Amino acid sequence: MRVVHLSLSDFRNYERADVALMPGPNLFVGRNGQGKTNLVESLGYLSTLGSHRVSSDTAMIRQGANAAIVRCRIRHDERELLVEVQLNRAGANRAQVNRSAVKPRELPRYFSSVLFAPEDLSLIRGEPATRRRFADELLVQRNPRLAGVMADYDRVLKQRNTLLKSARSSGVKGDRLSTLDIWDERLVALGSEIIDARLDLIVRLSEPLRLAYRSVAGDDHHPLIHAVQSIYPESVPERWSSEDRASDPATPAPSQPAREVPVFGTTETASAFRDALVRLRPRELERGITLVGPHRDDLFFELNGLPTKGYASHGESWSFALALKLASAQLLRQNSATGDPVLILDDVFAELDQARRRMLAAAVQDYEQVLITAAVFDDVPEELTAHTVRIEAGAVIDE
Repeated sequence: MRVVHLSLSDFRNYERADVALMPGPNLFVGRNGQGKTNLVESLGYLSTLGSHRVSSDTAMIRQGANAAIVRCRIRHDERELLVEVQLNRAGANRAQVNRSAVKPRELPRYFSSVLFAPEDLSLIRGEPATRRRFADELLVQRNPRLAGVMADYDRVLKQRNTLLKSARSSGVKGDRLSTLDIWDERLVALGSEIIDARLDLIVRLSEPLRLAYRSVAGDDHHPLIHAVQSIYPESVPERWSSEDRASDPATPAPSQPAREVPVFGTTETASAFRDALVRLRPRELERGITLVGPHRDDLFFELNGLPTKGYASHGESWSFALALKLASAQLLRQNSATGDPVLILDDVFAELDQARRRMLAAAVQDYEQVLITAAVFDDVPEELTAHTVRIEAGAVIDE
C-alpha cells in the first residue's frame, strides 16, 4: 500500500496543501514549526482515528475554520481508493471512501500506517493509558471489528460507573443492587474479548520486537513485553522487586508471560474477570468507579531482565520505542491483503548517531513507502532522500 496523493484543507497550519508522493522513501524537509509533522499527522489520523500529539480532534482544525479535510488517494497493486475524513468543530466527524459515506471508525479498514515520533518515548516513560492506546490502535488496524467492541465496552463502563456513583450517593448496598449484575455480565463479555486480544498481540509482537530492537540498536538486550492485568490478584514475579513496579501502588504487578495465542473471549478470562468484580464490589461502591477491566490494564516492558521504566537509558528507551513501532509495522505486513503499511518516521534521525541512522535506513528500505520528516537534510541517509519535498510556513515550496 502507498499514498499517491495527499490533499489537506484547513488542517493545522495548512489552508490548502497538495502533495504527490512516490513509492519508496519520501522526505519532507523544513525548519521546525513549518508544518512537516502536520502532513504526516494527517495520514496517521486516517489509520488510527487519533493524533500522536493531541487528544482532541479540534486541535487539528486551522484557527478560524469550522472543519478540516484530509483527502488521500491510496494504491495497492492496480486498485486505487480515495479516502477522506472531515473533522468538525461542531457535530460528528464524517468520512468517505470513493465518495460514498462510511463511518469514521471504518477508515482503518482501507488505510494502514505506522508512525514513530519523539512523543512515542512516552510509551516507555509515560502513563498506562499511553500503552493501552498503542495496543488498541494496533489491534484495530489488524482487526477493525474490535473498534466496535471497544466502543461498546466504553459505553457499558460509563453506564456502570454512573450506577456505582448513584449507589454511593444513595447508600444502596451492593447485594441490593441487582441492576449492577446486568452491567457486570455485559462488561465481562466485552472486556474479556479485549483482554484476550491484547494477550494475543503480546505473543505475536514478541519475536518482531526482538528482531527490530537488534536492527536499530545493534545489540540484543532481550526486549520483552508482559501483560499487567487488573482482573488477577496482585503477585510479583521473583525477578521484580516491589520497588520496580509502577509508581501507583494500586497498579497490579506484571502477570506471568502470556499463554500460547489465546482464543478471544475465553472462559478462563471471563471467569477471572467476574470473580474480580465480585471481590472488589465493596471498594467499587465506596469509590464509585470500576476498578478492574481492560481500562485499568497496562503493558510492562523490560530489557536485560530489568524494567525499562526507571532503568533504561535515554538511548535504550528510544531504541525500545522505535523497535515497538517497527515490530508493529512488521506485524501488520504479515498476511496483509493490502500490502505493507505506510511507515512514517517523524523527526527521528536527529536523535540518532551516524551508525544508528544507517541501521535504521537499512531496516526500513524494503517497505513499499516510507515518509520521513527532518529539519536538517544532512541528518537523513542519502538512500532515503531520492524524493524530497521542501516545506515552509504551511506551503509546499519545492519538489
